[in-house]
Amino acid sequence: MSYELKAEDIFGFASEHADRGYHQKGNELVFKYCPYCHGGSHGDKDTFSINVENGAYCCLRSSCGAKGHFVQLARDFAYQLDFGEIKKYRQFPKGSFPKKIDNTAVDYLASRGISKETAERFFITAAKDKPNVIVFPFYDHNKNLVVIKYRNTKYLRGQHGSKEWFEKDCKPILFGMLQATEYDKPLVITEGQIDSLTLAECGIPNAVSVPGGCTNFNWYGHCAEWIQRFPEIIIFGDYEHGHITLVDKIRALVGKPVKEIDKSYYLGEKDANDIMTKYGRSAIIDAVSNAKISEIAAVKRLADVETVDVSSMPKIKTGIFPIDKVLGGLYFGQVTLISGKRGEGKSTFGSQIIANAIEQKYPVFIYSGELPDYYFKNWLDLQIAGSANVECITNSYGVNTYRLADGAAKKINAWYYDKAYIFDNTYIGGDEYSGLLDIIEKAICQYGIRLVFIDNLMTAISCDVNSDIYRAQSEFLKGLSLRIAKKYNVAVILVAHPKKSNQDFDNDTVSGSADITNLVDNVLCYQRVIDREYDSEILITKNRNTGKLLFKKDAIPMRYVECCKRVMAFEETDEKVYSCFAADYGKMTDKLPWED
Repeated sequence: MSYELKAEDIFGFASEHADRGYHQKGNELVFKYCPYCHGGSHGDKDTFSINVENGAYCCLRSSCGAKGHFVQLARDFAYQLDFGEIKKYRQFPKGSFPKKIDNTAVDYLASRGISKETAERFFITAAKDKPNVIVFPFYDHNKNLVVIKYRNTKYLRGQHGSKEWFEKDCKPILFGMLQATEYDKPLVITEGQIDSLTLAECGIPNAVSVPGGCTNFNWYGHCAEWIQRFPEIIIFGDYEHGHITLVDKIRALVGKPVKEIDKSYYLGEKDANDIMTKYGRSAIIDAVSNAKISEIAAVKRLADVETVDVSSMPKIKTGIFPIDKVLGGLYFGQVTLISGKRGEGKSTFGSQIIANAIEQKYPVFIYSGELPDYYFKNWLDLQIAGSANVECITNSYGVNTYRLADGAAKKINAWYYDKAYIFDNTYIGGDEYSGLLDIIEKAICQYGIRLVFIDNLMTAISCDVNSDIYRAQSEFLKGLSLRIAKKYNVAVILVAHPKKSNQDFDNDTVSGSADITNLVDNVLCYQRVIDREYDSEILITKNRNTGKLLFKKDAIPMRYVECCKRVMAFEETDEKVYSCFAADYGKMTDKLPWED
């Protein structure tokens, strides 16, 4: 025996085996996850589809590559198909329209607020030998009688078998398809026939209902193409237990915008007929007119986003004029990456920015994975002190070394006492990678941190090195950007090494995952130069603020002052005095915060 492909079989298979749902896109039924590979280790979504017309299926993931015909798919997952005789749905005579509407049906529908005119329009009648049984004929859009459904209006639980039932072997379709002819207006789908008749009674066009309740969707394969004719769909399901029936399933099936009745328009009632009989036709019209697409928690309308002048947004000045002129500064909510060859000064450049941020009264958090905290402090303190507050000492080898002048450390400590915080490298608290973001988050909340400096990426994740270090880097960057920078509106500086290469720097030369420079907002490179008036330069190879880039030929000339470790633009001097050394600041240092 051969098998004839049926769309309802494909939808039935999807209902059982589409992990976490599916949707229709044209002739393709797209699964959220492939039933064979389940999206692989990365959980790739929407890679698997079945063509509802020819039965071909495939997974787009190269490491999976599952493909074939639906019959094989069904066999692989033990989904039962009928290989016997091709099922023949019941055929009713052409033009099977009731010649007269039974008064019993008219009276029953009138008790539900539905007029004789509406009953006649939908050909509602009563069974000849059972006047209490109402007959709902289902016609398709070609005027063919396809389904006959019965409803016992005198049903008593325990005394009668079923409240509703169908003629055998009918092809399931939507009730009201014949009357839904205004294809330029929305299709409104309800759960029951009485509800769709209620909408029709209120003048709502294109009101249809599912044949067998909110859990059975065997009708969709027979109606999918017809449904696509309508510009949009509105669901007027039953409102039960705080949820509107039909919405989620139909939205997943049709793959197009689906509106729903706002819960407030149910006015405490269960369904459309209850609303109309208690509050009148206008309540139904208002409900449908105000149907809307439900909001997704993680998505908002662009029109609801605040309009701001980006150039006037608060930011931290780097203190290096040519950089601030190009970048505009370090915007809060952004991540800036500093790269450069090992030992060429990128950490020194970063600590210079830290000093300038503190001068602007912005508290900073520092993570230095390569330097002991006292070494980082010494370097930063020298930059803050400047050459005027540094002493030169010649050691026994004739080499000049530099230290803070007497009293300078006390002034600096008081100045940044509540403005500078550093990760304690001696802390033993478990996995550093999983905990670092937690610690940064706590520091932001407790100390009001506005600038986070991480030196460097590899040491920040080194405690979680596994078989997929690139993925670990990407996840850390995502957390740094979304969980830290954007959530708390702080500026973040991240130091990362380039790959070992002699080529000119660009974003692709940053060591590690290709996602690194994609995930950050700005990329700067600090590098040494030779045979120039200046000794170093800054490249700007990504600039999300103004878009202006500075590659090799346009690089910013920089210079380094050895005695105080300061980094500045080539044309600037090292005469800058931080406020801790201002003439009147010394009065504040007679007693430091930690001294009794």
